[in-house]
Amino acid sequence: MIISRAQKNEIDALLKLTKACAAFMQKKGIYQWNESYPSRAAFETDIDHDELYTLKVEGQIAGCIVISTIMDDVYEPITWLTPNDQDHIYIHRLAIHPDLQGRGYAQSLMDYAEGYAIDNGYISIRLDTFSKNLRNQKFYELRGYKRLGEVFFPKQSEHPFYCYEKVLH
Repeated sequence: MIISRAQKNEIDALLKLTKACAAFMQKKGIYQWNESYPSRAAFETDIDHDELYTLKVEGQIAGCIVISTIMDDVYEPITWLTPNDQDHIYIHRLAIHPDLQGRGYAQSLMDYAEGYAIDNGYISIRLDTFSKNLRNQKFYELRGYKRLGEVFFPKQSEHPFYCYEKVLH
């Protein structure tokens, strides 16, 4: 297993991965991702900012994660555990191919992100996950993330996304 920064020539493989994840979730009644998200443009921006990472197993992309320092405007109304004027990491687009889920790869990506944040002096990690995705909520809560509020992404769903934060220092 190798985690490394994504390259532009990997975007097609990443879109294939996230489309497989979207279809897998939709079969379970979880309409978190759709045809407009995640998008090629989002991945291109992630790569331009050096924030997109891939997890490869036997040379093939098995997963991805965005480790960003940019707070999306939609998060403004959330009462976070730590002040906004301090340094935070934001996690987006964590995905593991459905055929490879349940093998600890998502844990490995989050271990990587948390290690990166600690090594670089960030005080917390913030993220959101879909309110109908109970598996993801449990995943983050077991890692020590605290649910703080909700936001909406109208292009993705009429249901809210829950915001979480884990204080590192």
